[in-house]
Amino acid sequence: MKKHLMIAIASLTLSAVALPAAASNWWDATPNISIGSASVNVKNKGALGNGSHDDTAAIQSAINSLPSSGGTVVVPAGRYMINALKPLTLHSHTRLQLDPDAELKVIPNSASRYWVVKAFKVNNVEIVGGKMTGDRANHKGNTGEWGYGINISGSSNVLVRNVVLSEFWGDGMWIGAVKANGNLTRSNYVTVNNVTSSHNRRQGLSIGPSQHVYIVNSTFKNTQGTLPEAGLDIEPQDQGPADTIRLENNTFSGNAGNGIELHYNVSNVTITGNTLSGNDGFGSLAIGPGQLHVSNNYATRNGLAGVGMSGQTHNSSVSNNKLQYNSTHYMSPSSSGGADSRDIQIGKKTSSISVSGNQLTPNG
Repeated sequence: MKKHLMIAIASLTLSAVALPAAASNWWDATPNISIGSASVNVKNKGALGNGSHDDTAAIQSAINSLPSSGGTVVVPAGRYMINALKPLTLHSHTRLQLDPDAELKVIPNSASRYWVVKAFKVNNVEIVGGKMTGDRANHKGNTGEWGYGINISGSSNVLVRNVVLSEFWGDGMWIGAVKANGNLTRSNYVTVNNVTSSHNRRQGLSIGPSQHVYIVNSTFKNTQGTLPEAGLDIEPQDQGPADTIRLENNTFSGNAGNGIELHYNVSNVTITGNTLSGNDGFGSLAIGPGQLHVSNNYATRNGLAGVGMSGQTHNSSVSNNKLQYNSTHYMSPSSSGGADSRDIQIGKKTSSISVSGNQLTPNG
């Protein structure tokens, strides 16, 4: 069975748990992050950035040298080799500022799980600029799917901007929770602005248990290697709820799975102003969330429908989108006409789905 058919069939099997909607207008592409006034250059701590030296300890030393009030860690241009089994661990009120020509590159390993940068149970953190590059071409193992560029877990007031993430064994980025002693600490108020996540193996970005997550002006493309292979996947499942999420003005293209995928235990999500094109699965596929609002997006030439609502997705809407020339696995991407299901598919188990004002593939 072909992979895109597996995606479509599997998408009809899950259910949703709804959560109360949060207050509106909580999002900000340039939020105020409280960063300390101190500054340290990683080269003053022994980092070389020459593409061969292991700079992990030196960069961590720079981070650790900041006072408790935090500050900025400056990473000049260069290629800094990182042992992702000992990830760079950020503190509260800290900015990791990479020069546009700086790159943090994973030293190839055989692990099923790793991170380049992690923000665990901290607050007021900013990750800015440069590139982070994984080891997928030279990875020494063949199991697992959890090699990440950035891992934000149980943290609040986090901004990631102007970063390029690529070639990771798993996801370019993960946003989720930390669970300890039975208590779940979800990430809260996380903004991702002008980030490009490209050619990662599992996902461009995954969102687990979290709230107030704003993804804006970013690109998630060419994910391929191990399922689900989505541009962006909101997948908290049984880990805990994910709610109050906004995806705005992003591009999801060329992914081997769906452009956007949403599972159960997800609610109050807005997908607006995005472009979803050339994905092998759906442009956007909902597999059980509640209070999902898909509006003013452009979806074209996706292998399956432009927008799919399946499982027990409920109390949701699809409005004022331009959804044209999709379902290219079944018909020519340039042919006119076809049933509405070419562009929108609503599953039989869904409930209270509103569809209005959409421009579909024209007839004639």
